[in-house]
Amino acid sequence: MSERLETLKKARDRMIDDRDTHAKVLAAPFERDTAERARNKFVEIQALIDALDRAIAGENPVSR
Repeated sequence: MSERLETLKKARDRMIDDRDTHAKVLAAPFERDTAERARNKFVEIQALIDALDRAIAGENPVSR
């Protein structure tokens, strides 16, 4: 596995951990300010995870 691919996968794993933290806040009893911040961060992190998934896919050669 290339160093670049390994770095992307580590970054993705870290972002999943961060996303899980915000999901726990969203699952907790509702507090408006906290929930709004957690929701915004969750969406931002999910977009980053999606981008990392595309980058990882771009590193894998297409079989023909």
